[in-house]
Amino acid sequence: MIGLISATAAGATARDRLAAAWPARTRVYDGSVADAGSAGSAGSAGSAGSAGSVGDAVRRAFVECDQLVCFLATGAVVRLVAPLLADKRTDPGVVCVDEAGRFAVSLVGGHGGGANELAREVGELLGAEPVVTTATDAVGMPGLDTLGLPVEGDVAGVTRALLDGEPVGLDVESAWPLPALPLAAEGACTVRVTDRAVEPAEHLVILRPPSLVVGVGASKGAPVDEVLGLVEDALRDAGLSARSVAELATVDAKAEEPGIVGAAERLGVPLVTYTAGELAAVDVPNPSDAPLTAVGTPSVAEAAALVRGGELLVPKRKSARADGQPAMATVAVVRRAARGRLAVVGLGPGARDLLTPRARDELRRASVLVGLDQYVDQIRDLLRPGTRILESGLGAEEERARTAVSEARRGQAVALIGSGDAGVYAMASPALAEASDDIDVVGVPGVTAALAAAAILGAPLGHDHVSISLSDLHTPWEVIERRVRAAAEADIVVTFYNPRSRGRDWQLPKALAILSGHREPTTPVGVVRNASRPDESGRVTTLAGLDPATVDMMTVVTVGNTATREIAGRMVTPRGYRWQEEPK
Repeated sequence: MIGLISATAAGATARDRLAAAWPARTRVYDGSVADAGSAGSAGSAGSAGSAGSVGDAVRRAFVECDQLVCFLATGAVVRLVAPLLADKRTDPGVVCVDEAGRFAVSLVGGHGGGANELAREVGELLGAEPVVTTATDAVGMPGLDTLGLPVEGDVAGVTRALLDGEPVGLDVESAWPLPALPLAAEGACTVRVTDRAVEPAEHLVILRPPSLVVGVGASKGAPVDEVLGLVEDALRDAGLSARSVAELATVDAKAEEPGIVGAAERLGVPLVTYTAGELAAVDVPNPSDAPLTAVGTPSVAEAAALVRGGELLVPKRKSARADGQPAMATVAVVRRAARGRLAVVGLGPGARDLLTPRARDELRRASVLVGLDQYVDQIRDLLRPGTRILESGLGAEEERARTAVSEARRGQAVALIGSGDAGVYAMASPALAEASDDIDVVGVPGVTAALAAAAILGAPLGHDHVSISLSDLHTPWEVIERRVRAAAEADIVVTFYNPRSRGRDWQLPKALAILSGHREPTTPVGVVRNASRPDESGRVTTLAGLDPATVDMMTVVTVGNTATREIAGRMVTPRGYRWQEEPK
């Protein structure tokens, strides 16, 4: 929950904008006696609304919320929160917004409390400039405590060494997809990625990968303390860290067993279940008749841990009860192999403001970037220092796809980029054809050339439409012609990609001739070159008036259907045909 605190009418106005935009995330704390009646601002998830001093409001919000946004001067907030600060790992993140709404300042808990990201979110919503002074953010380096993995050890000391340019070694027991970090083979400081129970030490940071799966079986009514104690004992005896447990796993018949559910909750991990049939198909070293009779599989703990593969580190073991009664719980622990990550990212049509925030995040998350050289140049400044760039020229699409998948299989965090939407005539298709289920794949949508061109032309895609590439490098012309003819006969708006090049100058005239057999010469045609880029140009002509010689590979051509009209210089395809009916 985010606590919102203000003391003046100007602050309350900005406060209420946040409350209305984030109704489920925010709670208003009234810091002004005169403004007590506005404490229950409409749209907020709640209000701690009894009137009182700003100090009272800040103190209550600090205890009750995960983050605070204070519409106050930074000096005032510093004095108010200073006595409340205890530990940066547990203190809430605090953001200050000046009453004019010009700046959103990350004041406390930039990483641990999420204040840096909150400042950016608040800035985007209010039109304020986010002010982030954390050293790692200032130089574009991810904080060691922001990598998405539990972290232990000398974070401040190792981070300072990185910022000072000192060599910091990386010790990785199994490759894990991390963003780009300026790490070396060895150094006076070390970042170690391990699931082993290593003790933190000076000059050492330990990152805990989610590599361990604990399979759990339990009799009906097994106490949560017995299940949790067995899990913790098994991990400790094997020299493993509980912070690397990714999930507990069991048979679906035990999905609501209180002892198992409670153990997962107390460990802070999800409970994953499988059918008895799925578990019975897993080859395990220690099958038993008891679970076969009870739930239909000869193994629960070992099979649930192994069902998705991995190395069995702790074979099935039973709990030991002080009262001498039979054990009510069993566990087994498996280490799953690290999985690389491939993000297939659409960069949009070219304009920086049409690159989505999600695409930016993926570019900064990657340690390896693969892409066409001219696309790499577009976003090179967004990459973190140390990102390894693998670029190539036109015509090497399949090679780039193989390279990206290969790097992901090595455990890297890879971003494979393409223009527009990566799934539309771009890199997603060859990459996913190459990839198997041994890596994680994330698709990041982008604004396609067809959509960017349509926005320039007006609304040509208001009804059914189709995109067709006229390049016969990958598709035989006979197939392309059949598709164009089908679109013509179906009266569908057509957007042509790759319409014409120096070596392919006859395909567009042929496609237009096919459409002309089903549409009037006056049918509107939109021609857009370099959509969204500085030298963008767009015009509306007609099917008869289009000169194919004015079109090149940087152009998108959109041909309307029989309902498309030019209205006030814009190309418009109505959502229905009814408007064309003549009144009787």
